Amino acid sequence: MRTVLRRPDFRLLFVGLLASMTAESILLLALAIWVKDLTGSDGLAGGTIFAVIAPMTLAPLVGWVVDRYPRRTFFVAANLVTAVLLTPLFTVRDATDVWLVYLVAALYGLSYITLSAALSGLIRQLVPVELLAEANGALQTVRQGLRLIGPLVGAALYAAIGGWALAGVGMVGFLTAAAVVSALPTPQSAPPIVRLRWPAELGAGLRHLAGEPVLRRALLGFGLGSLVMGFSESLIFAYVDLGLDRDATFVGVLVTVQGIGGLLGALCSPALVRRFGEVGTLAAGVALFGPAALALAYPDLRLGFVAVLLAGVSLPLRMVGLHTLIQRRTPPALVGRVAAATEAVVSGPSAVSIGTGALLVGFLDYRVLFALVGVATLAAGAYLWRGRRLGAAAGVRPPTPPTPPTLPAPRRPVEATDRHVISGTRRPPWR
Repeated sequence: MRTVLRRPDFRLLFVGLLASMTAESILLLALAIWVKDLTGSDGLAGGTIFAVIAPMTLAPLVGWVVDRYPRRTFFVAANLVTAVLLTPLFTVRDATDVWLVYLVAALYGLSYITLSAALSGLIRQLVPVELLAEANGALQTVRQGLRLIGPLVGAALYAAIGGWALAGVGMVGFLTAAAVVSALPTPQSAPPIVRLRWPAELGAGLRHLAGEPVLRRALLGFGLGSLVMGFSESLIFAYVDLGLDRDATFVGVLVTVQGIGGLLGALCSPALVRRFGEVGTLAAGVALFGPAALALAYPDLRLGFVAVLLAGVSLPLRMVGLHTLIQRRTPPALVGRVAAATEAVVSGPSAVSIGTGALLVGFLDYRVLFALVGVATLAAGAYLWRGRRLGAAAGVRPPTPPTPPTLPAPRRPVEATDRHVISGTRRPPWR
């Protein structure tokens, strides 16, 4: 990762994202804890995460908009808008205001997919193809490292000051990111736009995903795993409440432990991409979630720490493998639409999963559901692993050296012996 961090432009982007990721790590889990305290419901707390993911259905439209504007300018504007979207949180007082938390969560989800699509294009613009895995790994290292302190800081701020502090910290983070990234020396020209009918432009990202066999398999396998992995967003509250008999804020401790695993996984992810390819790394990330979920089916704190640590390792492997694959296999003019379409294809099943989990946790034993998640993710990981060789074509190819221009052969004087060749006839070989 040191190689990509030596680049001044990526280093500046890295600093800006550090600010926004800090705000994000403090905000998201604390919103769910806030809803849990206001309503006392595990299902409604998990529903907060569902509200964040539900807007992913608008991904094709979002990606189309992102691809029509310069990457840096759009990314800065999206951060400024995100800061404004958090202001309704200052008015939340009691359980009757929970709808405001859901509204902000949904708007933030729309902003998240916008920022992700713009960021994918910006990274593709700033970083050479051979350094994409390192760039994504570096960003995931920061994101996962923040899990060590972000959830605890968010829970502490919420307990000490209240929910309005979460909105304040989030706004500062996104405003800082906008200010830093605006200083990037990136060309401001918009990506070339293929002039098609607007329905065709909206669907260009999905068509590209469907047309590439390696992308198709990666998204199918990841989507199958996401159909059940989202259960854990609600199940973890039941695990802490019913299994460990602890307060909902203890979820912040578990997420911090998960951050340790995420940090380890992010540090290892570029090496795994080089060794097993993007699809192999994605397969490992999905499969590792299986034993973690199986371990959480048994309510023991020591085993729970091991489980969330393993779940943490799996997350950056999935993200680095998938994002690097998308960036390498997509033309620059389509990166926004393909990245947004990927979020929709992956997050759509996840949103269904979170909503289903929030409902099922009220009727079925959370241990049975964790066991189901474990078996299903192991199967999805095995499906991806069998297709890892498809990703070989996605690896970094050494640049082809430029072919030197072919110079015409020097012309020599025409001799008498050449006349038959020039005229189209040949001398008999014996003459």
